[in-house]
Amino acid sequence: MEIIPAIDLINGQCVRLTEGDFAQQTTYDNDPLAVAQRFEQHGVRRLHLVDLDGARAKRPVNLPVLERIARQTQLTIDFGGGLQSEDAVRQAFDAGAAQITAGSIAVREPETVRNWLQTFGAEKIIVGADFRNNHISINAWAEQSERTLAEFIGEYLGAGATTFVCTDVSKDGKLQGPALESYQALRAQFPAAQLVASGGVTTLADVEALAEAGLYGAIIGKAIYEGTIKLEELKKFL
Repeated sequence: MEIIPAIDLINGQCVRLTEGDFAQQTTYDNDPLAVAQRFEQHGVRRLHLVDLDGARAKRPVNLPVLERIARQTQLTIDFGGGLQSEDAVRQAFDAGAAQITAGSIAVREPETVRNWLQTFGAEKIIVGADFRNNHISINAWAEQSERTLAEFIGEYLGAGATTFVCTDVSKDGKLQGPALESYQALRAQFPAAQLVASGGVTTLADVEALAEAGLYGAIIGKAIYEGTIKLEELKKFL
């Protein structure tokens, strides 16, 4: 299972939100590059980089940070936040992203994201599936759609997508454990999908349970910054 630390960016700083709420923001470091280099020094190979400023502006804002990290580490970076057009996706790739995550646009404009899958290849486009109570969340996680998580993933698998970041928004940033049962059910229903767990990963036991469930990857954010998971403890997964 891939271990994928997260760096969320606001004003060029490394932050974490709770349940995606900008009013519940904690700043952990003013130098995201140093954080990324620390991850790399511990054997991490991948990074989930989220441009929260870009998500609000609906255009990439922190591309210079992406470029610095891409140039000064060997990390495989997936980048998301504010990617609303093919031009914006190309900008992210030009700045050094190996992959991009299509988040809310995958819900709002499925035809756009299907075109990206065709244009750039499924290996470069990750579909973000944000959910609460196994239904897709929309409008910055403030509303629930009628589409179930399974319907959403099934539709995109049919469109050629292979990799999905599945974020339980009710758990994100709360350090209350991941939605293990939801992931187990998805694994059983879609064995070919590469499912990345996100939200609530709190302890090493959580990571071990996700690996045992056959998850392709686990995104870990606040747990690393708060020290409930130590980077040294993750070495056996790297």
